[in-house]
Amino acid sequence: MKKTVFKNGVVIDGTGAEQKLDYIVVVNDKLIEYVGPESEYTSTGDETIVDAQGGTVLPGFIDSHVHMMFEYEPIEKRLTTPFSMMYYKAEKYLEKTLNAGVTSVRDALGADLGVKQAVEQGYIKGPRLQVSINALTITGGHGDGYQVSGQVLDLLPSNYPGMPDGRCDGVEEVRKKTREMLRAGAEVIKVHATGGVLSATDHPEFTQFSLEELKVIVEEGKFRKGVKVMAHAQGAEGIKNAVKAGIHSIEHGIFLDDESIQLMVENGTYLVPTLLAPVAVLEMADELGMPQSAVKKSLEVIEQHRESFARAYKAGVKIAMGTDAGVMPHGINLRELGLMVDYGMTPMDAIVASTKTAAECLGWEDKVGTLQEGKLADIIVVKGNPLDDIYSLANTENIQVVMKDGQIEKNLV
Repeated sequence: MKKTVFKNGVVIDGTGAEQKLDYIVVVNDKLIEYVGPESEYTSTGDETIVDAQGGTVLPGFIDSHVHMMFEYEPIEKRLTTPFSMMYYKAEKYLEKTLNAGVTSVRDALGADLGVKQAVEQGYIKGPRLQVSINALTITGGHGDGYQVSGQVLDLLPSNYPGMPDGRCDGVEEVRKKTREMLRAGAEVIKVHATGGVLSATDHPEFTQFSLEELKVIVEEGKFRKGVKVMAHAQGAEGIKNAVKAGIHSIEHGIFLDDESIQLMVENGTYLVPTLLAPVAVLEMADELGMPQSAVKKSLEVIEQHRESFARAYKAGVKIAMGTDAGVMPHGINLRELGLMVDYGMTPMDAIVASTKTAAECLGWEDKVGTLQEGKLADIIVVKGNPLDDIYSLANTENIQVVMKDGQIEKNLV
């Protein structure tokens, strides 16, 4: 097979090791064949050369919390949009995400098995997906579209072929609903363990599902060769319930207290902070027709979110980058790294959270997340050096080259 060589750039391999000068990355078919000094590689002369032009070569980034099937829209637009339009829109969202340098995502509800297969089989361009299908939620909780008017307005249609409704109450209903998600192709189970910012009838600190119900979800996942559980969990009590139940990752984690942080450290629980989500709600509320209840709750939580993230990072909680893209437009995912640095993380740690640690969170550490021999060739080239200006990654024009599975999907050099 013809080889591709990335050269003339600083190499940041995603492991947290120091950046390397005069290194090259060699791709053979879909795999990385060599990462090391250019002087130690023997060229055949037949390689395709990707000239980084003094920029930086990195692993493809991983967003551990997205919603590829939607971008938040005003109610009137949602009510007047035909059902099938969401698939055609999703095609554009997927391509925007890939062009932003994100080559893998974990979809936190909305993408069904057909969307994943459409990307895998080459019908549409996009990052590789790990899908949760739909989220489990209690009646009246986060994810239940019931409005105070008595009408029901879900963010996405549910209960259509391949997309079970996620509402369930009580241990046996929860068990059955988890099995329905697994039957539909869920590779990770998503549960709403607390209320949330966008839900009309609850609050981020409200606890949802009992410890016994959460344990059943985890148990059912283990029966399926270790399918993990991710929990939307914002309030401290809901977070602690989730960790005690054996849930793999806490999404958002806005109201972390000392006890919940310690539990996460002891249990190796991941935090996917999605710092961009409440920021984007406030920035885009008028444009997107966000409900005032969401704006009010975002104002209430944004400083607490910042403090919780900083304390979790300092305590050594494993942090994987995630954005909640879909709440805000797709394609601005890497702005999250700037917020992580603003809130106390080093630029290198922010990159590791978005590559190596995110791959570990998804259980894909054996194939993506770092530039190492034998791993899939997910590689990006960016202008400049993100260690000097982490916010440069947020500008998609700075993402010069995107390679996924050994195929160049974007090339601006």
